[in-house]
Amino acid sequence: MDTALRVKCLLVDDLDENLIALAALLRGDDVELLQARSGAAALELLLEHDDVALAFLDVQMPEMDGFELAELMRGMERTRHIPIIFVTAGSSDKRRLFKGYDTGAVDFLYKPLEPLVLRNKAEVFFQLHRQKQQLARQLGELTETLRLNEMFTAVLGHDLRNPLSAILTAADLLQRRSEDEAVQRTAGRMLASGKRMGRMIEDVLDLARARLAGGIPLRRGETDFGALVQRMVQEHQSASPRPPIEVFQEGDVVGDWDADRLAQVASNLIGNALQHGDTSAPVQLWLDGTNADAVCFSVKNLGVIPQAVQAHLFDPFRGGVQRRGRTGGLGLGLYIVQQIIQAHHGQVEVESGASPYTVFRVSLPRRGTEVIKL
Repeated sequence: MDTALRVKCLLVDDLDENLIALAALLRGDDVELLQARSGAAALELLLEHDDVALAFLDVQMPEMDGFELAELMRGMERTRHIPIIFVTAGSSDKRRLFKGYDTGAVDFLYKPLEPLVLRNKAEVFFQLHRQKQQLARQLGELTETLRLNEMFTAVLGHDLRNPLSAILTAADLLQRRSEDEAVQRTAGRMLASGKRMGRMIEDVLDLARARLAGGIPLRRGETDFGALVQRMVQEHQSASPRPPIEVFQEGDVVGDWDADRLAQVASNLIGNALQHGDTSAPVQLWLDGTNADAVCFSVKNLGVIPQAVQAHLFDPFRGGVQRRGRTGGLGLGLYIVQQIIQAHHGQVEVESGASPYTVFRVSLPRRGTEVIKL
């Protein structure tokens, strides 16, 4: 028998003959019986043994009766979830029943005990506990497999950057040195594809950092969000002139942020609006620095996100049909935006459906929050 699937059962009775009878009915190769002749002895056993599947408590015991023992068990974190069956020689009394169930009992059995009933009731809880153990083991195995997969992904993504850098360098050299137009076009496509692959690799690395390291690390410094957004706009407009991008800025938009990470935020949100928005209307960006404590950044485009998609919009590798047959990557962009904003102790939200437009709003505290360790 697999020791991990053995179950522990606590028997508490002040009379030896009753313990012997209970043990004889419940004994099995897959059951470990813990026997105590008092409430105090039972509590000592519960401190020594974890993961008890079921407890049979005699109601009438000197010093500490079964009800008192049950109340103490419910008061301890490690024992509060143990199913309790009371065993009593007394007559059926509704007040005693209510008191027993109030202390957390799942059932009452009256002496003399019916062996088949006792065994069947116990077996139900034993089987439930075995299933709980199996699920816990499977969850542990799956969690470890996921951790190893994410570690492998992180290592692979990191190692892919070096050969990709060599390919990009070679493509750039071909484009600049060759006078053959066909070679230049081919080198240009290689550069565009290589840069897109580089962005996907960085997204995968950020996913691994967020999951394995507990969040995306930041390198804070004085950052002009307005200048950063203008740079991202120029990059996107040079690649996609339509639709046009309009930028509106008000107030001071300088804060203590990670400039590279905020560039990712701006680039991902702008790229998302250009890719999924209707090209008949411009993409509009607002930078509001009128608040002394925070800066707000909004990206607005024509078009509505389906309600079913909105619930999973910030999930990694989210599903969904790409608009106009265009692909934007691995589906990590908005997830990484959320992780970066949360690392800055800010918020990101989306509004879509109340009007013909979709608006992403980012709120960023100007200063980092210091964590004081005591």
